[in-house]
Formats: sequence, structure tokens, C-alpha cells
Amino acid sequence: MLYLHENIRKGILSFIDFFYPRFRKVMSLQTFRYAACGGANTCLDISLFFISNNYILKRQPVHIGFLTISPHIASFLIGFTVTFPIGFYLSRYVIFQETSVRKREQLGRYFTVVMGCLLLNYGFLKLFVEVFHWFPTPSKVVTTFFVVAFSYFSQKNYTFRKLPDF
Repeated sequence: MLYLHENIRKGILSFIDFFYPRFRKVMSLQTFRYAACGGANTCLDISLFFISNNYILKRQPVHIGFLTISPHIASFLIGFTVTFPIGFYLSRYVIFQETSVRKREQLGRYFTVVMGCLLLNYGFLKLFVEVFHWFPTPSKVVTTFFVVAFSYFSQKNYTFRKLPDF
């Protein structure tokens, strides 16, 4: 399993770092890696949202006992179950490799930041779809811009921060 992990990690790093020289003058390698990994995970999230909302749930509410979840919220939760573990893996082993925080503590911190992202997603989707009456997928795209900014600064300065050398 460790062999598989190392090959996946090295493959991802090789692929991303191949494109970095074109962006060297405008951003650091870590920022580029975050943009590449975050961009890929975001595309996956939006794709899962679109497929879930339009083809799996067919824009119908989800009834779980006494609880009814709107299709756009259920679709966002479906995407979250896939992109949460992928995002942690990419953050831990590809983007923020120099961290001095233990993995268990990182996972807890990552989960805390992701809970903030969940609340932002939920709030913005409710606002855009149910108050502004926008279509769900464009609402998800706009929501993503706010959430990505919050996530990057939170992950960099809280979850995976590098402690100063003494």
C-alpha cells in the first residue's frame, strides 16, 4: 500500500510540476500546486454536483424519514463525500508537504476547516438558489469562488502551517 501511495504521490507531483515553469514568475510552487490540485478537485466537485442534481436525483427532493433535503443541497453533500478525502490526501501529500503538524491533528484541523466550507456552501447555495432563484449549477460555481478563497487561507495558515525553525 505504501508503494502505491508513493507512486500516486510522485505521479501527481511530476504531472503538476511539469507545468510549473510557465507560472514560476507569478506564483510559488506551493500556490501552483494548490491551484492545480484544488482546481481538479473543484472540477470533480462541480461535475459530481451536476450529475447528482440532474441525473441521479433528477432535481427531486430527498426524503429521509421526517427530513426533506432539497436536491441542490443533497447534490452538494454527495460531491462532498467524494471530494473531502481526495482533498485531504492532496493537501497532505502533494501541496503542504513541509508541515510539522501530526497527521491526526491535521485531519482534525482539516475537518474543522471543511465544516466551515460546508456551512459556506450550504449558506450560499440556499441564498443563490432559493432566494435569488438562480440555477443550481451556476450557483455552485459562484459559491465555489468564495469557498476556495476561505479554504486556501485556512488550510495554509491553520491546518498545514509550517512552524518556524528554531
